[in-house]
Amino acid sequence: MKTPELSRRNTALIRSLHTRHGRKKSGLCLCEGVRAVTELCTLRPELIRFAVATERGLAALGRELLCEVNLLSEATFDELSGTVHSQGVLAVAETPPEAGSADVPQEPFLLALDGVGDPGNFGTICRTLRAAGLETLWYTRGSIDPFGDKAIRAGMGAQFALKLRSFADLGALREAAAELGFRRFYVTDPHGGESCFTAPGLFDHSVVVIGGEANGATMLADAEHVIIPMPGKFESLNAAQAATVFLFEYVRRSEGAR
Repeated sequence: MKTPELSRRNTALIRSLHTRHGRKKSGLCLCEGVRAVTELCTLRPELIRFAVATERGLAALGRELLCEVNLLSEATFDELSGTVHSQGVLAVAETPPEAGSADVPQEPFLLALDGVGDPGNFGTICRTLRAAGLETLWYTRGSIDPFGDKAIRAGMGAQFALKLRSFADLGALREAAAELGFRRFYVTDPHGGESCFTAPGLFDHSVVVIGGEANGATMLADAEHVIIPMPGKFESLNAAQAATVFLFEYVRRSEGAR
């Protein structure tokens, strides 16, 4: 159902969802952009509360939104958008519930993020994880909100396909993983460790931790260190680049084993 008006209440709601406090208080999130909204509609249409769009945005989306759609002018939409050059469509959706202890991962290894604070990196990692055919992502609470609007745009809505679970710190994450049989624990370390291309047990009932942009991963006692070889002797890659290397090394090994 299309309507040309957006209530003051919903206008205020959309603006509040650009903040972590607003998302936490309402239990809602913003999904903006053609690709992200398409993913949301495909994966979790039941989560959508309402949408706002321009005529241009609806044409680019190329599908009917089975919810209330507030049709706005370009100028009015741009006032609500979180981007400089908007695509003219956004949806307000319920934030999916976090995975719990009953959600036992089926993958041979777990990717974990420790203090990844950049929404672009977090979202890109979500997208890459899904591209690698995996669905579980664990992270420490020092990381960015996975359902912030910037993270959703970077992930193109991949978050809605994943089982995300947060932990107070890396120690708690490691303990939970061990209880589920993921006992080998690898921490990525730009300063030394076994090569990610030769470590034999890297993806065998293990956890691979990608550290944050500022301080890297927390170094836990008895954790195995693993490194991405860099012949150019550059200090490090960013979190999303590092995750991509590990995830597609997993894909390479999986394809080779078939």
